[in-house]
Amino acid sequence: MPIVRDPLNPKLSMWHFLAFYLRFWREKMGLSLTQCGEIMGVQRGTVSNFEAGRRRPQEDHMRALDKHYGTGWLFQLLLWFARMAHDPDWGRQLVKYEEEAHIIRTYHGQVIPLALQTDEYTWAYVQSGTPKDFEAAMERRSTRKRSFFDRGTDVEMWAVLDESVLAREVGGPQVMKAQLEHLLKLADLPQISLRIIPFKSGAHLGVDGALQVLSLESRDIAYSAAQNGGRLIETPGEVRELSVKFDRIGAAAASLEASRDIIKRYLESYQ
Repeated sequence: MPIVRDPLNPKLSMWHFLAFYLRFWREKMGLSLTQCGEIMGVQRGTVSNFEAGRRRPQEDHMRALDKHYGTGWLFQLLLWFARMAHDPDWGRQLVKYEEEAHIIRTYHGQVIPLALQTDEYTWAYVQSGTPKDFEAAMERRSTRKRSFFDRGTDVEMWAVLDESVLAREVGGPQVMKAQLEHLLKLADLPQISLRIIPFKSGAHLGVDGALQVLSLESRDIAYSAAQNGGRLIETPGEVRELSVKFDRIGAAAASLEASRDIIKRYLESYQ
């Protein structure tokens, strides 16, 4: 059975252009997937995934190709530009990385992280947006939540939330009450660490927006949220900067036990 490739549009993003160009040059040089894999030090299937845009190559892969093809810094520069550019397909790629991560470090100052939301809380935010199909949007978010908990203790979440997340009543009193109760239950799970930054902590770096640092098997990936999308960060130096920023934000948070007390205080207001 022939391999069915995902459609690539080199005009869509630098990642699609890089994947397109990888295949173009391999075929121009008359190399098979296996031969190209030997050059990069990966399996045949990995090369196929690179060329289909299903996986993203790293610096050592591009360095090996530049050396073999005699292209100077061409592929290394294409990788650099792909990492720096806005990726319209960032959402799908982020989900893939979340599924691979064994540690997810996340900070939110406006909303409870998706994996920790009740369905009713999630639905309230879905309805506050402008998708063409609310049901489809809800199903996508529910699938992401299930994929996290289906992995059990194979993945850990270290979540830091600003107290303003608890103060914002989402979906009405009953929805918020159930959400706070849900947070307390989740905080008892061994794979979840939940800490709250109290208002009295004052100014902290989290005011710049939500962020995530995902620890994969061989490297870390970062995600910085923004209006109308976000940006995946794969350059090691910038990922380290976001990781340090997460630690500095967390330094302003209360302890695990004190954070539970803060959640309980808000829950009492709904009794």
